[in-house]
Amino acid sequence: MELPFAEPWKIKMIEPIHKSTFEEREQWLKNAKYNMFKLRSEQVYIDLITDSGTGAMSDRQWAGMMVGDESYAGASSYYKMKDMITHITGFEYVLPTHQGRAAENVLFSCLIKEGDVCPGNSHFDTTKGHIESRKAIALDCTIDEAKDTQLEIPFKGNVDIKKLEDALKKYGDRTPFIIITITNNTAGGQPVSMQNLQETRMIANKYAKKVIFDSARFAENAYFIKKREKGYENKTIKEICDEMFSYADAMTMSAKKDAIVNMGGFFATNLKEWYDVAKIKGIAYEGYITYGGMSGRDMNALAIGLDENTEFESLEGRIMQVEYLGKKLDEYNIPYQRPAGGHAIFVDASKVLPNIPKEQFPAQTLAVELYLEAGIRSCEIGYLLADRDPVTRKNRFDGLDLLRLAIPRRVYTDNHMNVIAVALKNIFDRRESITKGLTITWEADLLRHFTVELKRVK
Repeated sequence: MELPFAEPWKIKMIEPIHKSTFEEREQWLKNAKYNMFKLRSEQVYIDLITDSGTGAMSDRQWAGMMVGDESYAGASSYYKMKDMITHITGFEYVLPTHQGRAAENVLFSCLIKEGDVCPGNSHFDTTKGHIESRKAIALDCTIDEAKDTQLEIPFKGNVDIKKLEDALKKYGDRTPFIIITITNNTAGGQPVSMQNLQETRMIANKYAKKVIFDSARFAENAYFIKKREKGYENKTIKEICDEMFSYADAMTMSAKKDAIVNMGGFFATNLKEWYDVAKIKGIAYEGYITYGGMSGRDMNALAIGLDENTEFESLEGRIMQVEYLGKKLDEYNIPYQRPAGGHAIFVDASKVLPNIPKEQFPAQTLAVELYLEAGIRSCEIGYLLADRDPVTRKNRFDGLDLLRLAIPRRVYTDNHMNVIAVALKNIFDRRESITKGLTITWEADLLRHFTVELKRVK
């Protein structure tokens, strides 16, 4: 008999979490204006709002933090981090930032001007925000199959090559770069195939364009390539990463995901001209070029985290827990973006709450119901996150409306996954009785979902 799977780690420290009453959660939600980001952490039982910076670091990472070099310039911790990044990605020039969106801000400040068009595969919220705040256009060229949540194909995060080429033909002189998100978060944590990366590189070369990878979850993407793409089954994760990055000119990364640190990020490239202009912005926005908003101890932890989490066993333990939650939802017939993503399950809110019109934000309504049901905090990846069209100021309802259950790395057990699944089942069972959603009472002009205020529709 084959042995069952077990996580490739053991627990040596815990943090207590506490349950609350329905009445407490109801009042807390009202006080938070029905915005999950405005809840206090102690008001949350199981926290799935993000996997960013919420993972449990390893003993090696904690040990590395104890010997961090906090020198302002030339810290040894920077060179440990730089050498690891270069080893895994092949990029020689590394500019640290305090997190991924800071790397985007530094780089895009150098590359994007008003009127530009930046094609890619489902730009995530901060990426799109940094593009649109510069009065440029984030053009989605994801394959159409990604919009069918019940369709199972192995690489649902792929760039549609025809859409991309059409965009380059139309906007070529206004396109500063192509950006590929690996894995594709907005489309449901879906991977991009190596073949698709190769084809995108060929199109980029044909039109003399540069390629940037948004690489927050590049290791998870490499795992899926190993598991799903012919010819890579016998390659190591590091070998796959090396090939992936060979098709890019640069990368930005929020290291709070696949490097499993609480804070940190970077921009990396082999283009010295890009590095030379970016480092000036980096100094102005983040700090000196050998710390960039990070402490030495964080850079040590980042280097070790990248090394550990580009090993198959580490990724397998993480991704199989996400898959486990997906299988539990399958038992209850709860629809989600299939197949299960790398870092999260994305529940199809429009199918779970069919009586909530899109104008009343089904995914955010489902987030509210899930919190009321069991104190579980989740994140809407849908109509609220999509923001308004910057020109017409109309809500963008043309994408998916998903509820993301982002699972922190090495934090929760499968028993927690069981609680999440049953809580969703209870909501799904009474879905016909949920007929009123939410309406906005206040919103920011950009990245509104972080600070939006809502109320229940009466």
